[in-house]
Amino acid sequence: MIATVEEYLEKLKANLEGCDAAILQDALSDAEEYLRNGLETARAADPVFNEAEALGKLIEEFGTPEEFAADYRKVEARVRPTFAAPLPGKENASIFYRTIGIFTDPSAWSALLFMLLSLVTGVIYFTWAVTGLSLSVGLLVLIISLPLIGLFLLSVRGIALVEGRIVEALLGVRMPRRPIFVDRNISWWARFKILLGSKHTWLALVYMILMLPLGVIYFSVFITLIALSLAFFIAPIAQLFAAFPIVYFGSDQFYLDPGLGFLSGLIGLAFAIGTMHLAKLIGGWHGSLAKALLVSD
Repeated sequence: MIATVEEYLEKLKANLEGCDAAILQDALSDAEEYLRNGLETARAADPVFNEAEALGKLIEEFGTPEEFAADYRKVEARVRPTFAAPLPGKENASIFYRTIGIFTDPSAWSALLFMLLSLVTGVIYFTWAVTGLSLSVGLLVLIISLPLIGLFLLSVRGIALVEGRIVEALLGVRMPRRPIFVDRNISWWARFKILLGSKHTWLALVYMILMLPLGVIYFSVFITLIALSLAFFIAPIAQLFAAFPIVYFGSDQFYLDPGLGFLSGLIGLAFAIGTMHLAKLIGGWHGSLAKALLVSD
């Protein structure tokens, strides 16, 4: 018989062994929230209640660790990130089709969108992280700093959850969909110590700081590649209708030879294909980085 919530969670963790870390985090959070809130409700109704007996009734309603783990696996098998799996029929496609067909791959487009948005999110995350750290350290000598530090660390966890949803939506990497459960019935000091001592909080803060340089790199690289692709495509077409030099060198202007228009278009296509494949490749790498820093152990 399971006597404590901690014992239930340990058994649930064992039954979910091999699952994605984000799935494990969500399952543990769901189970702990249900059981602890149920115990608190029973305690409020009868202050002298038997905790082990009340927990047994809750588990009977909620399900044993084995039952809950099995149900969670079934739900996860049906609810996957939009871009997590390859499109049907693409697994056995030829190399030529997989190269050119990148334009029909939604995951490549969503990864490219993530790369372009990362500059905005990177600036926001970095500004918030540096401002919060500066205020926390600067006010450390004052007693009022403790609530402010606690609120800042809570905001870091909230931002980590939001960023996880963006990563899952655009990069197709399974990320946590539930906040990490923190018992609201313990003292604020105990909750503060949990936040301060949690590796998850500090890794999320590291991610927020890293997003600025990464966002600058992503945006710069991909906006340049997009501009080059469009330039090689548009230049020969634009020259058919107007004087559209492809290069300015001082007062000199250089035009594309009409015979090279087709070659220019092929170069533009090559840049476009390379851009899409690079976006998907870097998107996969960034998803792994986000999972390593934003998912609790």
